[in-house]
Amino acid sequence: MANTPQAKKRIRRNNRRAEINTNRVGRIRTFVKKVEAALEAGDKDAAATALAQAQPELQRGVARGVLHKNTASRKFSRLTKRLSALA
Repeated sequence: MANTPQAKKRIRRNNRRAEINTNRVGRIRTFVKKVEAALEAGDKDAAATALAQAQPELQRGVARGVLHKNTASRKFSRLTKRLSALA
């Protein structure tokens, strides 16, 4: 267990950051699921709108360090590919 005040502070801070990052990842997943739900329903307009909202969320995740840039790029690319296949 932590003995020094600094180690105790680090534990408190790490727990707080983990909670914040968990919420960020959950928010990103929600936006991606909205796109996937619209794609499953075959609603191209709704999927395009949802994808336009999901893209900045993915990029924000990269900027905040909760997603790797290639992961976000891959997710966006695959969703875009599925959207174009709806045509």
